[in-house]
Amino acid sequence: MVVLATKCYVEGSARERALDGMNSLVENAIGDLDVTWTTGVRHDDFVSVTVSGDDEVAARNALREEWGEIGTGFEDGETYVGTLESWDEDGFVLDAGERVRIPADELGLGRGSPSQIRDRFGLVQHLPLRFVAGDPPRLADEERDRLYDWTRGENGRLNVNSATRGEVRATLNRAGHARDIVTVERLGLLEQSVICTPGTDPPGLLASVGEYLPAELKCVIP
Repeated sequence: MVVLATKCYVEGSARERALDGMNSLVENAIGDLDVTWTTGVRHDDFVSVTVSGDDEVAARNALREEWGEIGTGFEDGETYVGTLESWDEDGFVLDAGERVRIPADELGLGRGSPSQIRDRFGLVQHLPLRFVAGDPPRLADEERDRLYDWTRGENGRLNVNSATRGEVRATLNRAGHARDIVTVERLGLLEQSVICTPGTDPPGLLASVGEYLPAELKCVIP
């Protein structure tokens, strides 16, 4: 079994839709291999995939590469993935199977409090983030680079949680904003990033679609 570094924290019919979508994503990743699989949700909401068949090792490796894996224990200097669970004046707390606190001075994302940094980079709760284990742990360099890239160039972003990529696309179409976006980038199973066309105002987009999306929405303004 591979426990993926993404969560399914919605309930009822929304969970069923999310898991249907997860099955499609798993099929895209390993459907050409000689394996069968089942998808489930652990007690802590992390998605698990049980794989069997002649190509099961290759399939597990492909899933780890695509999503990251939640394991047990951390080795100093190695990079892992956790989901953003909470934040305070002392830093970020990630869930990587166990709670990992990234101190404020190990975020490496410029000036401001952790809450201000979260707002500036549009970090929604449950967003998967890479970190380097150690004493103390820190955000990984490639994660810092990715987030800084969000704030550069002409394309703003609207980050969303608690919705699948298909649900976000459908909402944008329903609200009449299909031409205002470049694409919807999948960040996790239920965390998406709407990449706006140059000239589209992310706060204006948020105001327009917010009533249709019962989700946390955060803007990234380049």
